[in-house]
Amino acid sequence: MNRKRFFIKGAGLEFGDIKSLARNGGNAFRTWRVEDGNKSALEILDEAEDSGLLVCMGLDVARERHGFNYDDKEAVAGQLENIRRDVQRLKHHPALLMWGIGNELNLRHKNPRVWDAVNEISEAIHLIDGNHPTTTMLAGADPETIKTVSGRCQDLDLLSFQMYRDIEKLPEFLRQSDYSGAYTVSEWGTTGHWEAPCTAWGRPIEQTSSEKASAIKHRYNNFIITNKNQCVGAFVFLWGQKQERTPTWYGLFLENGRHTEMTQTMYFLWTRKLPKRPLPTRLSMEVLNENGINITILVAGNTYSAHIQFYYQQKYRLAYRWELMEEVDRASESDGGDLELQPAILWTKKIHDINRIIFYAPKPGEYRLFIYIEDPFNGSSTANMPLLVAANGTTLDETTKLESK
Repeated sequence: MNRKRFFIKGAGLEFGDIKSLARNGGNAFRTWRVEDGNKSALEILDEAEDSGLLVCMGLDVARERHGFNYDDKEAVAGQLENIRRDVQRLKHHPALLMWGIGNELNLRHKNPRVWDAVNEISEAIHLIDGNHPTTTMLAGADPETIKTVSGRCQDLDLLSFQMYRDIEKLPEFLRQSDYSGAYTVSEWGTTGHWEAPCTAWGRPIEQTSSEKASAIKHRYNNFIITNKNQCVGAFVFLWGQKQERTPTWYGLFLENGRHTEMTQTMYFLWTRKLPKRPLPTRLSMEVLNENGINITILVAGNTYSAHIQFYYQQKYRLAYRWELMEEVDRASESDGGDLELQPAILWTKKIHDINRIIFYAPKPGEYRLFIYIEDPFNGSSTANMPLLVAANGTTLDETTKLESK
């Protein structure tokens, strides 16, 4: 194996564009499973090799929160055997960087035997493949979890932490846990929806793409590259797009393939080169009632205007795409990154050269108003605002109390 020090400039990449990651200065990516239902592991590794990238190959390990019982010795043994076969099949691929054993197995788990299973998997991997290290991806990095996992999984070569706003606590967590080994930050990026401030009716408020880009730059410069004695790199989340509370929350790309300010920020952090065509930045949005007052609780049937402000030095023509979308039904909200279906879009309106829109408030309910500022080079800046629509004649206090339950 090549022993030259390798610092991971990586991304989580499930169905994203591998070639674009390489073009933007990345050198590696991680997967969550060997077969993603779209491409085989060999196809993924071959594409990575063609682009000069390495892969942390995810090995899907069953989670207790999904019903797996780590006291069931037969089930644990069957899982181990399946993983052995995958490792044997893929171990010689030149694009393979390391093995990621499971994802967030500590999330709402109770049975510590899961860590015995992880250690056993790592031991089995090392017997088959002596050239690639093993790790496991943890939700967060609190000191007790670090102590437990590092103590029970001593065969692992390194740990991996998944932290968003809480990444700022990582140095202190490492100190408190006395962990001196190597680690990656296997997920990081914008502030998580569970960490974000909420509306009066309990919906998380998403950062604008400008705020996300600023947060990512701060976290990378202050909490990832500052501890190269232990940190061997990081995988920003997500090189692609997914629905999780909104269709824009985590992806560095949009559903239509457009890149964002976060993409351009990662390009700068990885290459130290400024993007050739910076996107609109310092984006803000407000919804005004007929008296010109900024408001987020609307009355059904009334007319409102939405306005945006931003900073843009380029001379290219921009387009403004507005969308009104229903909120995710609370009973259907995903847990731990599981599948979440995108809610219905009520309407989409695309306007050139006008940074405002007039619209009618729909029937009572919870919605989000999105703005996408699109440049001519497949880039887009984004913002959205949660809106609560009350019935005409209903007091806004009553509506807020009802919807926040």
